[in-house]
Formats: sequence, structure tokens, C-alpha cells
Amino acid sequence: MNDDYRKSDEYWKAVLSDEEFRVTRKKATERPFSGRYVGTKTEGVYLCVCCAQELFSSKAKYDSGSGWPSFYEAADADSIKTAEDKSLPMVRTEVLCSRCGSHLGHLFDDGPAPTGKRFCINSASLRFEEKK
Repeated sequence: MNDDYRKSDEYWKAVLSDEEFRVTRKKATERPFSGRYVGTKTEGVYLCVCCAQELFSSKAKYDSGSGWPSFYEAADADSIKTAEDKSLPMVRTEVLCSRCGSHLGHLFDDGPAPTGKRFCINSASLRFEEKK
């Protein structure tokens, strides 16, 4: 994590919505089909809501039917990092923003070609910029 983004909970609570704070800083998960970007089909890029790093392109977005925005690859492999998540009885792969450490969602191996990956990402962790 970039030291410029090591901020207190008080800082993040002041700049994020309650839902964004719970998801990105406390590793919560939004309810399925409740996020603002689940059905977005507009061309553009998805940025980290906390630090504005580019994370995913609309070109890699697909409808997984899971209830969360899903992507088969990150915009740049260096924009995300992963960690083992043992918060449930099963082990999952957590996806984090490499710049600020924000929790984004989880990575699964049941996605489409060409990668076979499904980045299952909370809308609350993203900000969308439409391609002009």
C-alpha cells in the first residue's frame, strides 16, 4: 500500500459514504444485485473509489449472474493485489487495490475465456468514468 493512502478511519468516514466505508475499509460485502454498477454496460473505466486508481475496463466486464459487477481481468495486473481470506468457513481470494489497500471483492476461477477468472467486485468500491 502506498503510504500516501494510510489514513485513519475518521478520514475515510469523512470522505466516503457509509456503504463505501464498510466495503472498502471494513471488508463488508454489499447485497447482491444492489450495487449501482451491476447492470452498467456503458464503455469506460472503473476506478478505486478511495484513490482513483484505474482498476477495470468495461471491455472486461461481463454478466456473471452473481449479483456483483464481474470482470475477467484487471485493467493492469499491478493495479490489484490479492490476499487469502479465511473470514468464512471456506478460503477465498480477496481482491484489493494495490495503491490504497481498499477491499474490492473476491477472485474466483469460474470466469469466461480468455482468463477463466471472475473478479467479483462490490460497486461500492468503484467509481465509473464513461469513455468520452
